[in-house]
Amino acid sequence: MLKKRSFSLSGHRTSVALEEEFWAVLDNEAQATGQSLAALVARIDLSRGSRALASALRLHALAVQRTNI
Repeated sequence: MLKKRSFSLSGHRTSVALEEEFWAVLDNEAQATGQSLAALVARIDLSRGSRALASALRLHALAVQRTNI
């Protein structure tokens, strides 16, 4: 099931819907690195290029999981 969260990125409000499993990975990474989820999402947003934000977040979460295996 998709869970929607809203963020302010570069001065604009945006909402992103991801599966709860992806949010869990991102939440854990933010906590482990001592930053807020909003700060983590903003960092990913800055480096995503033309990729959709939801896709960039999913790929980032996948990379984090692969690193932790």
